[in-house]
Amino acid sequence: MKKKFKLQDLDCANCAAKMEEAIKKLDGVQDASVSFMTQKMVIEADDEKFDSIMKQVVEVCKKVEPDCVILM
Repeated sequence: MKKKFKLQDLDCANCAAKMEEAIKKLDGVQDASVSFMTQKMVIEADDEKFDSIMKQVVEVCKKVEPDCVILM
């Protein structure tokens, strides 16, 4: 399953790259992209685990950029 999310308050391209790299390492994630310019994130992950994966994605994003919010 592939889903797109809008991001709010993502402050720099370096943070976006760090988030993307960390999300790609999560178990069950096939692909991920985080764009600072468009303030969007695309996650491709296993359907059955998508909700639990998104919880991990939120934690990763908070570690890298505490002010960033994923609009679901």
